[in-house]
Amino acid sequence: MNAPLIGPGHPTVAALNRRQDIKRLDHARVLMYSHDTFGLGHLRRCRAIAHSIVERFKGVSVLIISGSQIAGAYDYRARVDFVKIPSVIKLYNGEYDSIGEYIDVRDILRMRRLIIQRTAESFEPDLMIVDKAPLGLKGELEPTLALLARRGTKLVLGLRDVMDSAQHLEAEWRPRAVLEKMERIYDRVWVYGPRRFWNPLKDLKVGPSLAERMRYVGFIRCELPASPGREVHQLPERYLLVTAGGGGDGSPMMEQVLAAREHDSENDFPLVLVLGPFMRSENRERVRQRAANLANVYVIDFETKLEPLLARAVGVVGMCGYNTFCEALSFDRKALFVPRTQPRLEQHIRATRGSALGLCDMIEGDAAADPLRMAAALRRLPDRPSPSAHLRPGDLDGLEKICDDVAVLVGEHREHRARRGNGSTGARAALQAGAGE
Repeated sequence: MNAPLIGPGHPTVAALNRRQDIKRLDHARVLMYSHDTFGLGHLRRCRAIAHSIVERFKGVSVLIISGSQIAGAYDYRARVDFVKIPSVIKLYNGEYDSIGEYIDVRDILRMRRLIIQRTAESFEPDLMIVDKAPLGLKGELEPTLALLARRGTKLVLGLRDVMDSAQHLEAEWRPRAVLEKMERIYDRVWVYGPRRFWNPLKDLKVGPSLAERMRYVGFIRCELPASPGREVHQLPERYLLVTAGGGGDGSPMMEQVLAAREHDSENDFPLVLVLGPFMRSENRERVRQRAANLANVYVIDFETKLEPLLARAVGVVGMCGYNTFCEALSFDRKALFVPRTQPRLEQHIRATRGSALGLCDMIEGDAAADPLRMAAALRRLPDRPSPSAHLRPGDLDGLEKICDDVAVLVGEHREHRARRGNGSTGARAALQAGAGE
């Protein structure tokens, strides 16, 4: 099997360059929060950021609070650990439910809130990074954010390049006054994408103070794992990788790809389907049965180290979740995306914008459901230009810019603590009045 080409822009080279610039932040502590109600994206993004921080800085410890059901399936570098909070699932109507049928979701949410707060009290972070949900799931972070603000901890909100349509965000955030609280609470808002790509708060009423604290850091570059492990998948040298991330809602896209192959039987270019851990068993079995009747179609249930598979692929077919999009850009792989439009428009907005910038191909759901049109899109994919033809310098520098800002924010916190004499004083008066209400 051919090894991926390595050049100046390759993720492995970027990692090697960073290791030459290791600095010390002795005894610094970074706390991260990932609510994780669906899929793998939040946990994998937090894990990538945590690994980048400990790689750049000696003496830093990172603790991730995660609600992911499979947080323990991944490996973590030294000085990175996680606290597992009880998992909940998000229903398509926007409500939440517990995983276990015998535990009331209200009890689960109360446990989560208490575990988060006690963890923050004990860990005493210099910096807390909150992924995507400004106030946490159902506001569960508000007491913790108020506590840490009183201690002078620096608070950062990390937003994906695209969150949702402005209409959906407005309806979701207005009842809890989320934008107003963001302005009071957070010292910084990192946008995990370049400014030219998208504004995740586009068309919302963002105050000038909050706008000034937004930093467009660039996409989160994906890298080959330091220890990829032994090769367990017997695959051809050239193939298209079909992935739906966690797979919870990915079976329709997988079956559209298989239907296109059934229609276009002369196209036997190898396909590798990675189903994901959250695909329902009946959907998983149906995909496997259809794939078994086709030539050169390989099925993998789940792979925690997807990067080596993607690095060897000719292209990728997916739904345009944040991680899959960044993986295609990082490994310079041609991509065809079939974005979902329910319950959020995030994937559709990202795929539309990425296609307009020449970074990927996109096919709408109705067109993808037509085997003839989907087959034509799959045939075109290996011949389309690679994303690197349209990327600009800095587009994939998210991890580097995040680490630069971590050094600044931890330094500011330590100066604050030195002036105050301890870490428990100096709360922002506005936050004390507004957070936790």
